[in-house]
Amino acid sequence: MGRGKLRIYLGAAPGVGKTYAMLSEAHRRVERGTDCVVAFVEHHDRPRTEVMLLGLEQVPRRRLEYRGGVFPEMDLDAVLARRPQVALVDELAHTNIPGSRNAKRWQDVEELLAAGVDVISTVNIQHLESLGDVVESITGVRQQETVPDEVVRRADQVELVDMSPEALRRRMAHGNIYQPDKVDAALSNYFRPGNLTALRELALLWVADRVDAYLTQYRSDHRVSRIWGSRERIVVGLTGGPEGRTLIRRAARLAEKGAGGEVLAVYIARSDGLTSASPKELALQRTLVEDLGGTLHHVVGDDIPAALLAFARGVNATQIVLGSSRRRTWQYVFGPGVGATVARESGSDLDVHIVTHDEVAKGRGLPVARGARLGRSRRVWGWLVGVAGPPVLAALLSAVDLGLANDMLLFLALTVAAALLGGLFPALASAAVGSLLLNYFYTPPLHRWAIADPKNIVAIVIFVAVGAAVASVVDLAARRTHQAARLRAESEILSFLAGNVLRGETGLEDLLERVRETFGMESAALLERASDVEPWTCAGRAGQGRPVERPDQADVDMPVGDHMALALTGRVLPAEDRRVLAAFAAQAAVVLDRRRLQEEADRARTLAEGNRIRTALLAAVSHDLRTPLAGIKAAVTSLRSEDVEWSEGDRAELLEGIEEGADRLDHLVGNLLDMSRLQTGTVTPLIREIDLDEVVPMALGGVPEGSVDLDVPETLPMVGVDPGLLERAMANLVENAVKYSPSGTPVLVAASALADRVEVRVVDRGPGVPDEAKDRIFEPFQRYGDAPRGAGVGLGLAVARGFAEAMGGTLDAEDTPGGGLTMVLTLRAAGPRPDLLHVAEHTAEPERQAS
Repeated sequence: MGRGKLRIYLGAAPGVGKTYAMLSEAHRRVERGTDCVVAFVEHHDRPRTEVMLLGLEQVPRRRLEYRGGVFPEMDLDAVLARRPQVALVDELAHTNIPGSRNAKRWQDVEELLAAGVDVISTVNIQHLESLGDVVESITGVRQQETVPDEVVRRADQVELVDMSPEALRRRMAHGNIYQPDKVDAALSNYFRPGNLTALRELALLWVADRVDAYLTQYRSDHRVSRIWGSRERIVVGLTGGPEGRTLIRRAARLAEKGAGGEVLAVYIARSDGLTSASPKELALQRTLVEDLGGTLHHVVGDDIPAALLAFARGVNATQIVLGSSRRRTWQYVFGPGVGATVARESGSDLDVHIVTHDEVAKGRGLPVARGARLGRSRRVWGWLVGVAGPPVLAALLSAVDLGLANDMLLFLALTVAAALLGGLFPALASAAVGSLLLNYFYTPPLHRWAIADPKNIVAIVIFVAVGAAVASVVDLAARRTHQAARLRAESEILSFLAGNVLRGETGLEDLLERVRETFGMESAALLERASDVEPWTCAGRAGQGRPVERPDQADVDMPVGDHMALALTGRVLPAEDRRVLAAFAAQAAVVLDRRRLQEEADRARTLAEGNRIRTALLAAVSHDLRTPLAGIKAAVTSLRSEDVEWSEGDRAELLEGIEEGADRLDHLVGNLLDMSRLQTGTVTPLIREIDLDEVVPMALGGVPEGSVDLDVPETLPMVGVDPGLLERAMANLVENAVKYSPSGTPVLVAASALADRVEVRVVDRGPGVPDEAKDRIFEPFQRYGDAPRGAGVGLGLAVARGFAEAMGGTLDAEDTPGGGLTMVLTLRAAGPRPDLLHVAEHTAEPERQAS
């Protein structure tokens, strides 16, 4: 049985015709042969609406008393019992009277949908939870009855019932909505033209947003790449520079000019991860674009124009906003730039806006903090070698004359050493200081800042160029080494995650602990909420840091979809760590979903078992319960017949048949009820200490006299059981054994003590049961062999084992030596009997005196 479908008629205000439209749809479905009932419809004494109820089946309402009054509510149990194909439920946001099963009517609707019943309902736009503040600012009235947006968004179909404010006010004036004494007040307050126009706009925009989501899904499913300009979507290309804020504000103004415009900012990151973008600036721009109602997206791509256009077409954008290039004039020799390339390749379906800003032609600047790729101690030694090394080398060379060429090679070696230790800038400093010292001490004229021989000028220039080149190569190698090490660590982490996904091993708490250890945080928590208006809840947590209730309270938060986030406390992570953190966050969401799916599967398995039991129960009722009823009915009819004179013997035989049929019914119904209690988990044993000889004999009342031999010693320890459950279990075991025992061969019921347990054995000499079927005979609705249909519904042994396990015991089947079946009921011993202890004490006293 699948989930039912929900159809909602959405209106901007009361009186637009939602209920009338719902009832019209019901009449259409009834004419097509659909089983449609009115679960709850409020006509508010509107004659036209009341007339539409005629011809539709209405489920009687449930009346509840509250504060001295009686209020009608939808009878959910009656609707579920009626189980129609379609149920009409008016006023989805209604608050139920205290005492109802659910607090809200939309929760009643959820139960109907879960039961497979299609529901048609109505709701006004002002009752959506997310619009409560907006509606209050427009009308001055705070709506007390609301429904979560997600409930309405999940509807399979939402149909807008629209009416112009003028037409609605005319309906109000004619008395078609409220009683005449309320019309004037309504028209001058809630139903003012401005209020109705604003509410109508809210309804239209909400429905348009839902249609847009459907369109996006349709384009994705059908792989539509061509842009459909159904709505203004403006993509803003960001570089991570300060001009991004100007571009975002400009795009927001463009979006305001078109109804329902949307801003999507996108940052294109190079695949090698080497970028000069400022993480702090990108964070500020994310906050700005979200404050303006837009979203920020990260896209990886080496060809920035192609990646930007692909993103724009993927989101069905209509406009692209780019900033004027920050490159200087001479840099255009390397190409036309991103803006010109995007404008040239955008085609006729995308408009490209080039916006000026304060950073135009100021250059991009060099990437900062490159030295951070090397360790702190290496950078210190690099600067020492680069700045102090050349003077020390010059002092050493003053004692010997090696020639200018050798002197330059030694200074060049020192520059290479500075580059290897500290990177680019210490090497450049070494080259600069070394070239000055070479000029002053070793090139004629000596001890002057001048060079007489042009060849020496060339040598020093080459020296500086080689030093700078070597320093650049070393710096690049250091950055690449750092990047490779980082990527290796990331690949190991991602490989670990992938392995866990394939094996399904990691639990949510274990994964969060791994996140906390990997990034050195104090705590990690996975937060989620059902919708934008619902509070955040913690789905899982690891670590001992401060508790986090919302993502914005954490030091680091990583969104996972619209309503889930991974929150970390302890320190602020660098931007380069967020890629791996995003993988962890996605895996945490997968683990949570998998756990919930497993829980759903377990519940489904339980429901399936329950359905199997109910199916078998119906089969049993169809024959096994009807057979004794038919016998009783026939006997009673015969006795009441006036056409036949029954003898005393015949009358006694008929009465005996009635009594046997009633006993059989009582036995069958008792087993059915016991099995139902076991299946629903409502069996709660009341354990107390009793003697077996007080209970076991009482369980033999339903079998013929002389068919059971009883051997229960009085010296057995007491057992901790529920007497009622034990008697019922023993009665089922004995009746089953008697049923299969040969005529004239009694069943043996024997009890014995074994360590801290007491065993009760029910031994028969029947046909026995093969080993492979011993467990199956304890399943509900099982009959062994070719037992006739009238032999019972096959619940006796299942009930007996269920009661035994509920009391902490066990029930198993064994072969009887010589043929037959032995049922072994094991119970927990409560301790020695007090009366036997008393006898033992008196017996031991003379021995002590004699000794």
